[in-house]
Amino acid sequence: MRYYQISALLLSAAGTFTAHAFAPATPRSPAAVATITDLTKIGSLTVPLIGCGTIAWTSDKVTGRPNPELEELVSIASKQGGGFFDTGERYGSHMKTALGMGWGETERLVKKLTQDADDMDSSSSTPVVATKFTPSPWRTTVDSVVEACEESRKRLGVESIDLYQIQMPDIVKPLRSFGFDKAYDEVYWDGLAECYHKGLVKNVGVSNYGPTLVSRCHEHLAKRGVPLASNQIAFSLIGRHNGAQQTLDRCNELGVKVLAYYPFAMGLLTGKYTSTSPGMSHEDALTNSLSTSRRSNFERKDLERYANGDVSKGIPAGGVAPLLRTMERIATERGATVAQVALNYIICKGAIPIPGARTAAQYVDNMGALNWRLTKREVNQMEKEADNLGISFDGAGFKRSDAKFVGYGMEKWSLT
Repeated sequence: MRYYQISALLLSAAGTFTAHAFAPATPRSPAAVATITDLTKIGSLTVPLIGCGTIAWTSDKVTGRPNPELEELVSIASKQGGGFFDTGERYGSHMKTALGMGWGETERLVKKLTQDADDMDSSSSTPVVATKFTPSPWRTTVDSVVEACEESRKRLGVESIDLYQIQMPDIVKPLRSFGFDKAYDEVYWDGLAECYHKGLVKNVGVSNYGPTLVSRCHEHLAKRGVPLASNQIAFSLIGRHNGAQQTLDRCNELGVKVLAYYPFAMGLLTGKYTSTSPGMSHEDALTNSLSTSRRSNFERKDLERYANGDVSKGIPAGGVAPLLRTMERIATERGATVAQVALNYIICKGAIPIPGARTAAQYVDNMGALNWRLTKREVNQMEKEADNLGISFDGAGFKRSDAKFVGYGMEKWSLT
């Protein structure tokens, strides 16, 4: 089986921990990483400096069994020291998640996968699992947070959730036009505190909070004797100018760890949309790859604007190609992939990237961004190229970093 082939490579050599963000070093091949030692803290948790998003995880529609690729992925993560998986109560199949109907589906899948990995090898490490509470119009009390937490805890099969996060500010207000728009953020914070003091969760966090809201939440929880452990936001080389960098700076000041979703800008910064053909431009390579991707038509249309440029939308001709050229040069010099460079950049900025992965190969490649660091000069070169583009990536289609599709339309927030 392919799992044993990859495992043999994984166990062939151990990585080394690098403490300094900009220490110049040569990255190892992802296949040469054994037990992960490039670690950080989220509250009381010790986790790898790269997590794994689960929003795209699925099971067989007929049998209900997990995808074999996911079984392999989780087994490898367990062999490496456990891994760090991020999920949410509303995550489910692609369509269910898009319509907000995936309640508990992925949480149950995560439980099945982690338990199976433990049954296969009792010596493997248990992963750290984070999940999310979703603000909803019918959730207006502290008890509603506690009840939701209890349900997530049962679905995950744990006594206490490692990290329990609020998924977004309280913005879902279907009756806003009739004057019913009261926000219950502070109620939710009290709910987090109640979960923490009841022992239902080990750590609490938030998501999509800007500097102002995260500061308020941090202060509010502190009065209840609860530390705010994390804030999950969209952050990447081309996603820093929408308040994300200011949020990261404020979180670093507060001691709140930032978890970065969309670290690849939905694939634009992985290099997978780039051709090695000398006769094909970066722009054409991006377009050709997007045309055969699994993205929805809405997502593909938006991503093609970033790939080719769209002056009417403020995206220069050529799109992100100039930045990719710089990233490819650095990747070649480093013996790394473009995706690994994108992830390592986020680590160097003091955040934990949470790239999605559906296969063991993707997970292993992501982990290849550990145990080395870009130099400050390399970071500055990439930021200069990104800044020269004059754009800020905020998602594609219905998948946005500043809004959520909630059935009756899109509700927006801002990192302010």
